[in-house]
Amino acid sequence: MDTPNFIPTLQQISDPILDEKGIKLYVLRTDLNHPEISGNKLYKLKYNLEEAKKQNKTTLLTFGGAFSNHIAATAAAGKLAGLTTIGIIRGDELLDLNPTLKLAKENGMQLHYVSRELYRDKEALMNYVRTKFGENIYVIPEGGSNALGVKGCMEITQSIDIPFDFICAPCGTGATFSGILLSLKDKQQAIGFQVLKAEDYIKKEVQHWLAEFKQIDKGNWSINEAYHFGGYAKVNESLKKFIHEFDSKYHIPLDFVYTGKMLFGIFELIDNNFFTAGSTIVAVHTGGIQGNKGFIN
Repeated sequence: MDTPNFIPTLQQISDPILDEKGIKLYVLRTDLNHPEISGNKLYKLKYNLEEAKKQNKTTLLTFGGAFSNHIAATAAAGKLAGLTTIGIIRGDELLDLNPTLKLAKENGMQLHYVSRELYRDKEALMNYVRTKFGENIYVIPEGGSNALGVKGCMEITQSIDIPFDFICAPCGTGATFSGILLSLKDKQQAIGFQVLKAEDYIKKEVQHWLAEFKQIDKGNWSINEAYHFGGYAKVNESLKKFIHEFDSKYHIPLDFVYTGKMLFGIFELIDNNFFTAGSTIVAVHTGGIQGNKGFIN
């Protein structure tokens, strides 16, 4: 996949609460960088696609749940690269595909369902995959969360041309957040908003990637676990209302799984004086809007 030459728009948000608290808030619109490989997925897949070609692999195989933006993006990226794609989907087969899986299938991805028990046992799952699909596959982990994915996400901040104090990103596996963290300058802080219900999961993943890239933990990051709304792909009426109002006010659509939860959290933290007056915050929109059709709005 060619290096994207699209520079994401940095869109400033104007709101009375921001004026009252003395906060500047910008949304980095990486959701606009490609119609189907949107947001952070383009960065995560960039170097993985290059590596697959170097290894002369003809098939990409990856993993995810039924609402995985990564599954849909990998299918689209594989199609563009002329590669076959296989998606290993956690859970029972869905006869009535949701919009995310439907999009993946339309882009030529073979959807293969496995039990949740097998999916959790990573060693057994990889043995199963190798036996069933052979060795001429390039395996990309769930969420694109490998060293090449993290490397790609280090490039997200390159398009931010203003000084900022905080950068926020939603977290599903921790790879995007880790890449962003690894790219920060002195005195910049990163806050990750965990979207799944799993205590300390993302914290451990970030610590792993810091060690993998041989970086000292500067303590300039934190993971907020208060805004998962019950777990991955779980929503409630307050989140739905916030997302609809945000789109209406600022003309920025948010997804229900990731960015909507993050911005809900950011606004609540601003209201509760978490951020010092005078702070500039950049919130990374990680895409995934295609999945919204799967929710009752």
